This record gives sequence, structure tokens and C-alpha cells, in this order.
Amino acid sequence: MSATPSIQGYPAELERDLVLRDGSVVRIRPIRPDDASRLQELHSRLSVNTAYQRFFAIVKRLPPDWAHTLATVDYQRRLALVVEVHGGSSVELIAVGRYDAIDAGEAEVAFVVEDRWQNRGLGTIVFAEVLRAAAARSFRRFRAYVLADNRRMLDLIQRFTRIESRTVEQNVTELVFTLVPEAIAGIPA
Repeated sequence: MSATPSIQGYPAELERDLVLRDGSVVRIRPIRPDDASRLQELHSRLSVNTAYQRFFAIVKRLPPDWAHTLATVDYQRRLALVVEVHGGSSVELIAVGRYDAIDAGEAEVAFVVEDRWQNRGLGTIVFAEVLRAAAARSFRRFRAYVLADNRRMLDLIQRFTRIESRTVEQNVTELVFTLVPEAIAGIPA
């Protein structure tokens, strides 16, 4: 367990260990500015397909300025949760989920899970945790942009939320949805 950093507004209550379906133990916590280089390392381990599904473009290397922007949040209007695994003396980020405020009460959500950690329930947990954190900060409506052929993400959103609108333009599905507390409650916290 790492010491809580002294970062303005850092929500230490969101830190905890998770046990995945296969018994793996990982840690979820709010992102910190010093995670920028770990975000770049995570991106470098993503398959071309996974990176494309997250960014809708072939981005071979996450530029340092993007990584810095993604790692610097205010923990209220912009929040990201990272999942890390400890390997000896090093720490690797294996997933990240985030929300960014669009306006009062509405936020855009996105997340990515490293390929070798997929199919263990981690994506579902990260999605639920981001929605819980956003709801605790008064966000009630959510928006996500998902490639139209990304069935896993579309199914996940449909299973755990109430979809208000769905539009497809140029192979990108825009979903506007609200939280279904009883559905999210069934996902391990």
C-alpha cells in the first residue's frame, strides 16, 4: 500500500485493492501528475486495435504533452482512475478510466484496459468505479463515443446504464446515458 500523496484535492478514499475473477490482485487509485510516463508506457503495450478503439486513430506513441494533460486532473470536473500492478520494484499501469465534465451534471467517460489484462472483469470494474466517482461528484448524465464495431464496450454500457440516446456517424456511436444504481451496485467495489 502506497502512502497517500499530498496533492490538492486527491481523493484517497478511491484507493483500494481489487481481486479480479482469476484471483489476480491489483490496485485502483486516482491518477497523479507523476503517472504521465506510466501512461506512455501503458500506451506502448496496447495492441494497435486496442489503442485505435480508445483514440479512434493510430497513435503509435502517446506524446508527452498528451500524457501530461491526461495525468493532470482536478479530481472534481476531471478525474481518472488508474489500475496498477506491482512487479518487484516497479509499478505498471494496466488500465485507466476517466471522466471529463461537459457541463453541469454531465460528463464524458472513457477507459482502456491493457490487452493482457482483458477478459478478467477489469473493464467492468473500472467503468463502474468511474461512474460511481462521477456520481459522487454530482454528475448524473454521461456521454461516451465508441467505435460502432466495439461490441464489448457497447454491450457494457447497455448492461449497466439507461441509454437516453444513441447516434452513429462515420462509424462512431455517441451514447448519452444515466446511471442505473442497482445495476452498478452488483459490480464489486
